[in-house]
Amino acid sequence: MEMQNIHSIIAVASGKGGVGKSTVAVNLALALQMQGQRVALLDADIYGPSIPIMLGVPRVDPQTTQFPLDRYGLKLMSMGFLVNPTQAVIWRGPMVDKYLRQFLLAIPWGELDTMVIDLPPGTGDAQLTLTQALRLSGAVIVTTPQEVSLIDARKGLEMFRQVRVPVLGIVENMSYFIAEDGKRYEIFRHGGGQKLAKDAGVPFLGEIPIDPRVAECGDQGDPIVHKYPDSPIAKAYVALSKTITQELEKTSQVPELPSL
Repeated sequence: MEMQNIHSIIAVASGKGGVGKSTVAVNLALALQMQGQRVALLDADIYGPSIPIMLGVPRVDPQTTQFPLDRYGLKLMSMGFLVNPTQAVIWRGPMVDKYLRQFLLAIPWGELDTMVIDLPPGTGDAQLTLTQALRLSGAVIVTTPQEVSLIDARKGLEMFRQVRVPVLGIVENMSYFIAEDGKRYEIFRHGGGQKLAKDAGVPFLGEIPIDPRVAECGDQGDPIVHKYPDSPIAKAYVALSKTITQELEKTSQVPELPSL
């Protein structure tokens, strides 16, 4: 079965929305691909898929299109490929479970070094489906420095612990801003992610700075790691990808075949 051909499966998660989790997932996947890995990106946010926009994937006909799609060297799957962008997905948990399992089992992913899964915010149906359907290699928790984000990030972290998924560590997104004069500004405070990692006893994976071009690149469908590979933020993502790879080597967990 296809899932046996995937060496590592990483869940990128957050306790709340608005922390840039999908941005981190997209750019992390691209950074891993830039390191020579064969990478897939699965958008598990059934209700609010953002991967098609962030990667500039044009509208496709799901009846005639072969999935997964390929973009910038990444293999992709998202509910956004199956529904109109203006259409609301109004489903209860069993339907979310059904489609996520189909994304995992029915799509020919092929040989992969890493699959990055962009989870929706919170600790709901998608998270439970994925943790029950297969053994994740690890989870990456995304937070911003302010306290309200840290509280929710801690809840997400504890959820993965309860379902026995290794927490690879904490990423502090929107950590700081470097102005044109070279001065560093900590707009949303600073150091919260590192403190959370220390308190929870998990690795602190790194800081991702604020760059106004991130939003611009996401709206244009050309992520900053791909469009501006020499930018400080792209280099931060490359460093993050290397750190996560090192943490994965420590856990040495190979994902199991999902159960139907």
